[in-house]
Amino acid sequence: MAKSWVNSAERIGSDLHLELSGPGSRRAALIDALREAVRGGRLAPGTRLPPYRSLAADLGVARNTVADAYAELVAEGWLTARQGSGTRVAERAEPSRGHARVPVRTPPRARGPRHDLRQGTPDASTFPRATWLASYRRALQQAPNEVFGPGDPAGRIELREALAEYLARARGVRTEPGRIVICSGFAHALRLLFDAHPPVLRGPLAVEEYSLPFHRELLAAAGVRTVPLPLDEHGADVGRLARERAVLLTPAHQFPTGGPLHAERRTAVVDWARARDGVVLEDDYDGEFRYDRKPVGAVQGLDPERVVYVGSVSKSLSPAVRLGWMVLPERYVDGVLAAKGEREAWASVLDQLSLADFLTSGSYDRHVRRMRQRYRSRRDRLVAALAEHAPHIEVTGVAAGLHAVLRLPPGTERSAVKAATWAGVALDGLAEFRHPDAARGTAEVGTAAREAPGTGTAAHDGLVVGYATPSEHAYGAALDALCRALPPEAG
Repeated sequence: MAKSWVNSAERIGSDLHLELSGPGSRRAALIDALREAVRGGRLAPGTRLPPYRSLAADLGVARNTVADAYAELVAEGWLTARQGSGTRVAERAEPSRGHARVPVRTPPRARGPRHDLRQGTPDASTFPRATWLASYRRALQQAPNEVFGPGDPAGRIELREALAEYLARARGVRTEPGRIVICSGFAHALRLLFDAHPPVLRGPLAVEEYSLPFHRELLAAAGVRTVPLPLDEHGADVGRLARERAVLLTPAHQFPTGGPLHAERRTAVVDWARARDGVVLEDDYDGEFRYDRKPVGAVQGLDPERVVYVGSVSKSLSPAVRLGWMVLPERYVDGVLAAKGEREAWASVLDQLSLADFLTSGSYDRHVRRMRQRYRSRRDRLVAALAEHAPHIEVTGVAAGLHAVLRLPPGTERSAVKAATWAGVALDGLAEFRHPDAARGTAEVGTAAREAPGTGTAAHDGLVVGYATPSEHAYGAALDALCRALPPEAG
């Protein structure tokens, strides 16, 4: 009869999985099981084994049986025993004759690029560890007992109350805690809205012609058809909206081309939603990080019943925190909660409470202000380096956000990305973000295949350069490598 998952926590606080089987004695079965565990690498060299009494009680055998088994394996060289140190797996335990030792190899770590200038990731070294830890401790100490039970799918009320206050103050959002649902980020929000059964929202969905491919792929997997909207210097041309049921915009800072949605178009898209009984999905991308212009409030403030506002801490704090929020029109709240399920399974309750404290204590505001200064300095260094070493390259989209777009001469984008890769610089070409239907146009938006410059439908060559990811000491070298990889001025 096999005995497994032995709980030997009396002194060492660990579990030991053993299989005792076979027709022989319990002593022989125990010796074979321990020997096999060491031989197979499950018990690593130096591992301390349970005391005789603990293991005997867990296995239901006599104490002397365990003592004899340990002694036999010590004699064979599998184990070592020292006074005060207990019984451990020998540091150089060799298998008995006739058995080949199975080497344990650590897989090599994948080598990344020397210089990471990809968009969308903050400087990981700047995470506010001390203040976050202080908020976590306060949250843990003050948490009621019910926190450690099943969660509310809407999220902790403490965080929803803190967000309602913060978003109203900092982003002009009009809401109340009952209309906020906590999620793990923007992608999770899209899944809750479009990939539920039944879906909360349905397509077709208009999107900006330049946007994150990952979001388009996620929507396509949910069966949602996306229709590209042209872009120009005023943002998405919302006047092209027609039969779509919803539109997804990044009005604070268009991703990736940069720039806010013009005030007249903000009003126009809300008017469209009212007339069509549609909805605007507002991705508040880089809403906190503006440098050379006044803050742009959320479109949601124009009509809270026609806009779904989505935000997260992935840029302002860290993508590792996995916390975001949806501010919903009242008619969508129940549908989103039903899609999410009755138990909160996406965002740690303790992290939610920590973020609530981080917001109400003022730590979040201080951190954002500090990072705004740091990223503005990074942006300025990028612009200065390009002005000195590549003055023929136009830099756009730098009034806000964590990245810049470098406009390139026609036909040079692919070679520039390849040159950057050879130089050890990771970045993205602008074409990677263009909707596949934008080049040929669609009936819904009525665009021609290649319209004249200025209409927003013509493709541009460019590089999307993130300046937030590298650590401070590595940033200078990254800029040098970037400038060396850029195409020279046309002769």
